[in-house]
Amino acid sequence: MGILVLLGAFALCVVIGTPVAFALGISAIAAFWYEGLPLMIGFQRIVSGINVFALMAIPFFIFAGELMFHGGIAMRLVRFASAAVGAVRGGLGIVNVFSSMLFGGISGSAIADISALGSILVPVMKEKGYDADYAVNVTVTSSIAGIIIPPSHNMIIFAIAAGGGISISKLFLAGVVPGILMCLCLALAAYLVAVKRGYQAEPFPGWTALALAFFGAIPGLLTAVIIVGGVLSGVFTVTESGAFGAIYAFVVTLLVYRSITWDKFRLAVAQAVKTTAMVMILIACAGAFAYMLTFYRVPNKTVDLLTGLTENPILILLMINLVLLVLGMIMDMAALILICTPIFLPVANSLGIDPLQFGMILLVNLGLGLCTPPVGSCLFVGCAVGKLPMEKAVRTIWPFYIAIFIALMLITFVPAISLTLPQLIGG
Repeated sequence: MGILVLLGAFALCVVIGTPVAFALGISAIAAFWYEGLPLMIGFQRIVSGINVFALMAIPFFIFAGELMFHGGIAMRLVRFASAAVGAVRGGLGIVNVFSSMLFGGISGSAIADISALGSILVPVMKEKGYDADYAVNVTVTSSIAGIIIPPSHNMIIFAIAAGGGISISKLFLAGVVPGILMCLCLALAAYLVAVKRGYQAEPFPGWTALALAFFGAIPGLLTAVIIVGGVLSGVFTVTESGAFGAIYAFVVTLLVYRSITWDKFRLAVAQAVKTTAMVMILIACAGAFAYMLTFYRVPNKTVDLLTGLTENPILILLMINLVLLVLGMIMDMAALILICTPIFLPVANSLGIDPLQFGMILLVNLGLGLCTPPVGSCLFVGCAVGKLPMEKAVRTIWPFYIAIFIALMLITFVPAISLTLPQLIGG
């Protein structure tokens, strides 16, 4: 009965429109009260949920991403991507994908990717004769590269939700190849759709222009190199690398590009504070919720349920993917990472799946959920940027869904995609 109180209270809160963070906290406290446990323990679990040193990296990563968003780094990355791959048939679609790969790997945020790159590329694509739905669909689906390609604050959330026993530096390494693979699949989909619709290629600007665009993008690209390289080399902890990355992003936008103004800086600070507060409240309340899930032995029962249905690991993985895809359509990503990790990670462990690989499976599934209705935040933002009704975008987005799904299946059933780099470099 207690598990029904926990899940029922959570479902009720979500249905009546309560923010997910507060729904998690309220349902956890309701379960504590039903079981007769001291409510003080519940509030202690809420506080201890964010009493983790590694979480200090999240505000730094978010602030660095906001500085780069408002500081003009995205425009220089777009110029470099355009000069490099713009001459291919339907090249602006491929430019969009690879710009997302570059910027997403720096900002670590899908929403920042859409806001920064979408506001630049979608109007340009429309002017060049690309349909609005194509421009929006490419922008929306490629934005989730920022979730997988390091540095990504979602990986930190996953590591915390997994109990803190997973190396964040190895998680960063595990995300490189899956992120590139997904972008390659999306680039192929963008090319095929462009060919079918008859979009033309842009003229090659010349090697000189390509070299100039590359050198102009180097200071921005070095942000990710410094953050990830500092962690992997042992020079920085994850938190220290986030702080240094934020300082470096500020110096680049202020002194190198000279594109950050006082108003833009204040806006970056305000957005970073707002986003950090939302994430931290969510993590805090999820700590108490996860405690009650463990109290009711939900992870163990989930393992027993799935292995009772079938002992075929392929079918179990497909079921996990299906559940994550469905949940990703109706709930926020950060909340799902915190809820689903303690439930499904033990199942993955029972199948012999490395936690690093499971992390990539989880993030890609939930990233796809950001692009799907009814609660796809990336889809909403992309349609707003492109001034396109959501139903028109959804009607033609399926080739890009297929591309992400193919990448997801490869990541799920080919462990080497996620594990080779951590094993070679991470030791």
